[in-house]
Amino acid sequence: MKHAPTLASILLGLAFITFGANFFLNFIPMPADPSPADAPHKLFMAAMFPTGYLAFVKVLEILGGLLVALPKTRNIGLLVLGPIIVNIVAFHVFLTKGAGLTDPPILVIGILSDGLVMMGVSSFWQTVIKGVVIIAAVVVDQMQQRMQQRMALQLRNATAAP
Repeated sequence: MKHAPTLASILLGLAFITFGANFFLNFIPMPADPSPADAPHKLFMAAMFPTGYLAFVKVLEILGGLLVALPKTRNIGLLVLGPIIVNIVAFHVFLTKGAGLTDPPILVIGILSDGLVMMGVSSFWQTVIKGVVIIAAVVVDQMQQRMQQRMALQLRNATAAP
């Protein structure tokens, strides 16, 4: 239990470093979004890409991930990542019209946050626990997307075969 904060910090840092670096290196392919071209979240992202704003946020994600992974700069890293996490949640709540709000990871994070506050757990430990849950949610989501892509490919191959 003594090493739990360090492990959680490293995992949270790696998540932000990975997804921040993915913006620049594109080593995790993004699945196609079936929503219409004039969907609010697509218009928002269309404004973020050419202005360089998203690149700036991704640099901050990498910086925050590096800072949170190092014990002496962990609090500064959390200060950098906090607003980014709030904006990620706001994006999904307001621009995707609440799509995904009932997904198990979102519910677990909400329940976990409320429970930790009621139990009197310090804000640092709350952040650590939420970070671990977010990383787990990202891993599960990536696994689900890959499985769906494989199933779609198998279905296409099965219907294309004579």
